[in-house]
Amino acid sequence: MERDAMVGRVDAIFRESARVHTTAAVELSGAVADAAAAVTEALRVGNKVLLCGNGGSAADAQHIAAELAGRLRLERGGLPAVALTVNPSVMTALANDYGYDMVFARQVEALGRPGDALVGISTSGGSPNVVRALEAAGAAGVTTVGLCGSNTDTFAPLCDHLIAVPVEDTQRVQEIHIAVGHAICEIVETVLFGQA
Repeated sequence: MERDAMVGRVDAIFRESARVHTTAAVELSGAVADAAAAVTEALRVGNKVLLCGNGGSAADAQHIAAELAGRLRLERGGLPAVALTVNPSVMTALANDYGYDMVFARQVEALGRPGDALVGISTSGGSPNVVRALEAAGAAGVTTVGLCGSNTDTFAPLCDHLIAVPVEDTQRVQEIHIAVGHAICEIVETVLFGQA
């Protein structure tokens, strides 16, 4: 591929990403605000946030947990946030003993308490292990936040707060998911610790 063609392709990628971000701003801002309020309330009363996903969504779960435990924009105390993807001994034991579909659900059973929040991330909206985690969270009285793409059939009945990116392109969905994560973290910080 010639450099001019590469530059053109990069330009097209950026423009498509910007278009999807603009659409998300119009269609998802209310849902993101509601999810942020739920996460904020869980943390305000001393509960924690659990997060899970696979692949790029696992990276997003870890990223959001790091922003909450560390900081996004404000110097403040750490907030209790746990990505359920980060302990290989737990993950492999649960996968071996219960099957990969249960690697997050068992952790929700072990760690989740009423009033906590679970953020389940799946670009497809159908990852079996994230679905099982949402089910376990609902049974435990944990508030459920689901981030997915345009397919909401599986996630919708399991989520107290659903943020469904209205596109099918995995890359664009992932880009919006991390923007959603940052928006939630910024609202948490602003409400709990003052203006950002």
